[in-house]
Amino acid sequence: MKKMNYKINGLKALTMAFCLLVFACKKNTNDGDMQAQGTLVKPNYNRSTVFRNPLNGWVMYGSGTASPTYWDTEYYVPDLGKKVKAIDYASACYIRTKWANFNPSNGVYAWRDPNSAIYKMIKGVQDRGLPIAFRIVVDGRDQGLNTPQFVFDAGAKYITEDPRFPDRRTPLPQDPIFRQYYAKFIEELAKDFNDPNKTSFIDAYGLGKWGEAHNVIYQDPAAPTGQSTEVMKEEVMDWISDVYVQNFTKIPLVINYHRVVGDPVSWGAANPNSDRLLTMLINKGYSLRQDAFGMTDYYQSWEKAFAKTWNFKRPILMEGGWITSGTHRYWTDPSGKYREGHPEDVRKGEFDASLEAAVNMMDFRVGDTESWFTKAFTLVQRFTSEGGYRLYPDQVYLPEKVNSGTETVITHRWRNMGWGYFPNNIPQWNFKYKVAFALLDANGAVKKVIVDKASEPSNWLKNSPTKYELKTNVDVPSGAYTWAVAIVDTTNDNKPGIRLSVNGDITTEGWLKLMNLQVQ
Repeated sequence: MKKMNYKINGLKALTMAFCLLVFACKKNTNDGDMQAQGTLVKPNYNRSTVFRNPLNGWVMYGSGTASPTYWDTEYYVPDLGKKVKAIDYASACYIRTKWANFNPSNGVYAWRDPNSAIYKMIKGVQDRGLPIAFRIVVDGRDQGLNTPQFVFDAGAKYITEDPRFPDRRTPLPQDPIFRQYYAKFIEELAKDFNDPNKTSFIDAYGLGKWGEAHNVIYQDPAAPTGQSTEVMKEEVMDWISDVYVQNFTKIPLVINYHRVVGDPVSWGAANPNSDRLLTMLINKGYSLRQDAFGMTDYYQSWEKAFAKTWNFKRPILMEGGWITSGTHRYWTDPSGKYREGHPEDVRKGEFDASLEAAVNMMDFRVGDTESWFTKAFTLVQRFTSEGGYRLYPDQVYLPEKVNSGTETVITHRWRNMGWGYFPNNIPQWNFKYKVAFALLDANGAVKKVIVDKASEPSNWLKNSPTKYELKTNVDVPSGAYTWAVAIVDTTNDNKPGIRLSVNGDITTEGWLKLMNLQVQ
């Protein structure tokens, strides 16, 4: 961390002014040193460390039935010459599983049972210091009984697509019995997981095949109701989003964005209502997710244009489409870029599509995680360094001496070095994160916190440094202090809430020490 004093050397100031004039046509002065009162501190940027921040970074996938030791799975990385744990590169863990695994019988919630597999998986994530994310799947057409049997026993209507598999039941989402039990389940889930310390995000739709919000069943094909599909689609989407919004008030909610969202088909021309329905959910507080990155016959111009419309307004979470570990013929992708037996080609395609969409999170999916580490580790490192958001103050002007009770000025400038953005503007966060300065005593205890309410991290985009000027009173007793800075959570006693991408002297609580202050 560098410090410079611009008050004591007039000749130096004149020289700098001359230089600025000489190079004014060649260099954006926003990238140079600010001119302000006080001593300039330049924190050192950290470009490579994994910082576990909310809605940012890699997501490690698990199942609802695996052993919690799965979270410690190691992969050999040829670039490093050693094995590493995937979870050490992740900021969150994601469980996509059937409703029946969470709620096997009426009033029984497996995540509260220490003997259940899903309890152990969630506890395993928590023990490793990461938040969890969920998608709950109800459609059973090709996965078996995803909705609990007790819901059908109570009379919920359903369809079975293939008579050879009578247990593959899919409930009709308009059915009042289905809705009664589903809403009850989500209410109970929220009682334990509407907590940002526990939960990263909720994939908050879950209908259709694999819960991906396409190929949604609204009526029995053998007994059609005659009701408009578009009417049913919108009514169901409105209902299920209300269930999540009303219960998960503190947790980011996401919806799969694609051209036939909520439709009975899986693919085709863009439905004229798709944009409007997705916008309806975004206006309710939803963020965005897509499950077909790198799958160029599904992630096409409509999806790319929709992402671009919402870039830096809502965060985008990515999931790759192709399964390269034996299930999919990924080498048939129409891009022609994927060779059979070369999953690293698919990883590169997913990375490039993620860069184009400016995503905040990428996926380590079950079955595909190994190839990220064994064949595409440089892309793992690149996303850590380049993707999502990486925030730090590149310049801060502070006083070295002040009189107690007098006003002083702090000038500070911030950068986001990632291609994504810090989604402080989503309704669940409601602009709760702000820049704050602290005065620490000789023991490192916080004696005063000064929040810059004008600072807005969601506005910080790559290559656009943002400057603030904060006027404040230093009303602490005379003595020696240390200036420190952090991005704090104003809903949590102004404690540091975001890890800054810096190297430096950082307290255990998360304050970056800047320089000494003498209060007289």
